[in-house]
Amino acid sequence: MDWFKKIIKGSGGDDGSLASRLQAERLKSDIILSAIETGVVVVDENQIVQLINPAGARITGWTMTEAVGIDYKSVIHLTDEKEVDYTDLQNPFKQAMASGKTIVDNSAVLTTKTDQHTPISLSVSPVFDVSNKRVNGVVGVFSDVSQQRREEKQRAEFISTASHEMRTPVAAIEGYLALAMNNKVANIDLKARDYLEKAHSSTQHLGKLFQDLLTSARAEDGRLSNHPTAIEMGSYLQQLTDDLRFGAEKKGLLVEFVVGSEKTDPTLTAGIKSLSPQYYIKADNERIREVVTNLFDNAVKYSDKGMISVGITGNDKIVQIYIKDTGQGIAPVDIPHLFQKFYRVDSSSTRTIGGTGLGLFICRKIVELYEGRIWVESVKDKGSTFYINLPRLSPQSANEIISKEVPSIIYPET
Repeated sequence: MDWFKKIIKGSGGDDGSLASRLQAERLKSDIILSAIETGVVVVDENQIVQLINPAGARITGWTMTEAVGIDYKSVIHLTDEKEVDYTDLQNPFKQAMASGKTIVDNSAVLTTKTDQHTPISLSVSPVFDVSNKRVNGVVGVFSDVSQQRREEKQRAEFISTASHEMRTPVAAIEGYLALAMNNKVANIDLKARDYLEKAHSSTQHLGKLFQDLLTSARAEDGRLSNHPTAIEMGSYLQQLTDDLRFGAEKKGLLVEFVVGSEKTDPTLTAGIKSLSPQYYIKADNERIREVVTNLFDNAVKYSDKGMISVGITGNDKIVQIYIKDTGQGIAPVDIPHLFQKFYRVDSSSTRTIGGTGLGLFICRKIVELYEGRIWVESVKDKGSTFYINLPRLSPQSANEIISKEVPSIIYPET
């Protein structure tokens, strides 16, 4: 093992020459790349594989000798979960080469040389030419996550089945408790009513938990019901704000609706017609309602005073929706985890406010279903603003979608 110790120390030989040192560094790299269980592939600017380590060769099914010198798409053949080939716009190697940024894809499926489909986790980083700062290659790091995907699928199936089965008895209990509290059905004293009301409230919370578990499981495995259509979000969001404002005003909070940079209060502009931009998107209106309602309810829950602002703006490509509150805000340490499953901010206020920890996770999944993005900006004790960006439809595209959904009237021949 003396040779190995020399390499690790960087001596590479006794003469200390540059050639020896370079050889030592190469040997170190070879040892590291051979030892790790993660696949590594280096692709040059001409899309040719220049290096692949033993783990990468094992995962792809190609030998190291076969892989080096050929187009990377032959070795790293990527598809989605439905085994549909990635386009250049989807391909992380192409994206990293074009943008000069690291691209991460945790949903890719690799088709091996023997046509096996292996789920992988993939990260592709650009390599820059030192002289001109130009991207002249990329390094892909990938690992086989077949076992993790199988376990995730099993967990999702269990949660989905259990939630579905438990919803029925919980709904029955909730119904019987409601009947017991009905004065026309049963006579109970105040003390018993107090117990029944607490039991009824707990049962409703349990029912909400099971529903959220079922929705999150369906969102993860692609079974979420979805019937997209063209929605004009300006009028849709204004009507939704009207429907939601009662809960906020009951708590003493003001509610405003904002189009672009112009603030409008629907209660003050009733009956007044004004010309507003048309913000069309393609989505299921019930799913969008679910997202906005969840964010609005959270804003009300965590705001003791002030105002809830619901707004819409955009440009030629994007429609942006936001829900802004004047509540307690979110600590910077919590923001990166906020849209993860079951994550809840740990504070004295959240411990007293009910929640499943699934609402924002479901919101993210729904927004991503429509190729959108959701994020939050917040300052502790000064409030939070949740933003949603969705692809914008042109009025022409929206009208085409709407016209296809409306059946044409066929008059009988006379």
